[in-house]
Amino acid sequence: MFEGIGQQALIHVFVNVMFLAITWWALQAFKFDLFVKEPNSPKAKALMILVTIAVAQLVSSFFLDYYNASTMLRYLW
Repeated sequence: MFEGIGQQALIHVFVNVMFLAITWWALQAFKFDLFVKEPNSPKAKALMILVTIAVAQLVSSFFLDYYNASTMLRYLW
């Protein structure tokens, strides 16, 4: 029983960190200097971090929901 919970927790942690890294990498191509007064200020860096966390949370939540739904399809029949 606890093995499944541990495996699921490990998958969640791995997916969250993976999408956090992918989102950070992808947002490096976005020009924040067009929307921020001082692009090298600490406030701009904090905004970049918060946007990365928010987008990564949305993407990983979608992926994990899809994964959980697809694993439950075996109980359909």
